[in-house]
Amino acid sequence: MKLAVPRKVYQGVADRRQMFRMFDRHAQRPNRWSGIGGDLYAGEWFEIGGAEHDYMLNVLPPLWMKPQMFAMREFLTGSITSVFFAIPIDGVARHFHGYCDLADPKSPEKMRNAIIERERERESRPIRSMTRQERLEHIWSITSDDYRGYADACWPEAQRGQRKIVICGGGTGPSSKLLDDLTDCEISSKLPVHLRYLPEPQAA
Repeated sequence: MKLAVPRKVYQGVADRRQMFRMFDRHAQRPNRWSGIGGDLYAGEWFEIGGAEHDYMLNVLPPLWMKPQMFAMREFLTGSITSVFFAIPIDGVARHFHGYCDLADPKSPEKMRNAIIERERERESRPIRSMTRQERLEHIWSITSDDYRGYADACWPEAQRGQRKIVICGGGTGPSSKLLDDLTDCEISSKLPVHLRYLPEPQAA
């Protein structure tokens, strides 16, 4: 079983509209109805508000409830489902959504620990920071489906199935580029102003 790496996919606190959009960030993936694709979702997490957390708790009876977390009864794909967290971090009640692969019974606890570690690390720094991957994931999360997708048969075989995004500029009009290939300048232009100039974390 491939272990999912917990990763933050949205900066800030998602409102209800954005939360529902991000429940299926990969809706355009190839072979969407094949029952595969869990590797795209497993490990993704983002922060939500307390009202959104409570709303989801009341949508359906949870699959299970544990201290600081509950799991949705409906699975996204395979053994992957939504787990919602209510975690006090430095004395402040905060709420999160994450996709956990319940084939690993410890995955919810691993995700909770990863969330706490990342958020405490961020809060302890004098200046907020974002990794390059967090920047790319935030861009993917906030881009509408009309301007993001997956490389199809028109792309070189080695690139097919990878995430692509529409970019503008250069005097040639809109064009598509693989998300992972965006330059620092292209990343900066895609980010909201308040995130544009955050430094990358420095190694300890």
